[in-house]
Amino acid sequence: MNRILVADDEADIRNALRIYLQAEGYEVEEASNGQEVLKILKESQDTESTAFQLVLLDIMMPVMDGIICLHNIRESYNLPVILLTAKSENSDKVLGLTVGADDYVTKPFDPVELIARVKSQLRRYLLLGNAASAPETEKASHLTIGGIELFDDEKKVTLDGAIVSLTPTEYDILKLLMRNPGKVFAPAEIYRNVWEDPIPGAEGTVAVHIRHLREKLEFNPADPRYLMVVWGQGYKITPGNREDRDTL
Repeated sequence: MNRILVADDEADIRNALRIYLQAEGYEVEEASNGQEVLKILKESQDTESTAFQLVLLDIMMPVMDGIICLHNIRESYNLPVILLTAKSENSDKVLGLTVGADDYVTKPFDPVELIARVKSQLRRYLLLGNAASAPETEKASHLTIGGIELFDDEKKVTLDGAIVSLTPTEYDILKLLMRNPGKVFAPAEIYRNVWEDPIPGAEGTVAVHIRHLREKLEFNPADPRYLMVVWGQGYKITPGNREDRDTL
């Protein structure tokens, strides 16, 4: 049974989320602020039977808000995080996504939409972390760009033979680029392909995820070999040859 951690300072909202999620067969635990979230994750994530597979995280909470909490989560964990926000402004959504959230739901939320987004994130995360459940696929599922290898049937990425731990969003961006080596993708195009829900400000969101990928895949993220910017156009991936290199 998949476990979901629900964090919101309003008990009524936590209770409603628990009802919706338990009706779908999920096990739910609650937290009322960011500090509680980090404490619960620290105590649970080392054991498979108690580990959480997803966090629903409110942005506006006392003690420690959702954004600061998310910063801390991303330092240690790759599980998907869906933000809960009471604001409809795009800036609020973009801020959360640029910090490392995988998706967002605006309050008051539609239970059907909420469950659909939860299922989508869990599906991506479980495929990424459970190679044994993945079906055998054609050779094209093994992609190689220089020292980077992506095994889509195993949902695994390696750099010079060493496994690289990516979030589901980082994995999807990398796969999109590696399936189209040398092709320049505009930030909005990457956003549409990965999130399937374009919003203004997507450029900043994509830029942060590209930066995170560089930190994990480049020897010197400030002088990248693989993940390149084409000024005024977007991003591409190259084999790491000197003539392909660019400087940010």
